[in-house]
Amino acid sequence: MATEYRYCPQCATPLVHEMRFDRVRPVCPRCGFVHFQDPKVAVIGLVTHRGRVLLVRRAVDPGRGQWSLPGGYMDAGEMPHQALQRELQEEVNLEVQVQELLGIYPLIDYTGERVGIVLAFRAHPQGSTQLLQGTDDVDAAGWFGPQELPEALAFQSTRELLRKWAQGEPMSHKE
Repeated sequence: MATEYRYCPQCATPLVHEMRFDRVRPVCPRCGFVHFQDPKVAVIGLVTHRGRVLLVRRAVDPGRGQWSLPGGYMDAGEMPHQALQRELQEEVNLEVQVQELLGIYPLIDYTGERVGIVLAFRAHPQGSTQLLQGTDDVDAAGWFGPQELPEALAFQSTRELLRKWAQGEPMSHKE
């Protein structure tokens, strides 16, 4: 769930809720601060190698114990391709070349509320693909063929991208 401020981060006055910029937002009645809830941005990679796709098993919620495409949240100041490269290095110790954007998906929190977006990219490994290590927030990683995909898949974006990949459907981004 999105964090909601109770006090103004500039002057510590209790915030009130008022209509501002076509939406009810937390506002400081003393200094005029308006809190705009910024969306979370995550990146995932459809990493393929020799007809197989890389999946990771999540060690944390949401989706603990389920398989997903590797990725994670972008940090402030990062570009999406840098964030995906960092996440793959952290999660499975794999260097990748990030390619085209495949799609933009809703990022859903624990309560089912949309809190941001997921940017999905095609990527290819650079270097060895043999020494995958589940670290950070994953406990396993592996390469799967179209007929070997696990049933327990986390996230709508993972399920949709894997379905298209397994069926050989076009995967280019269309807005």
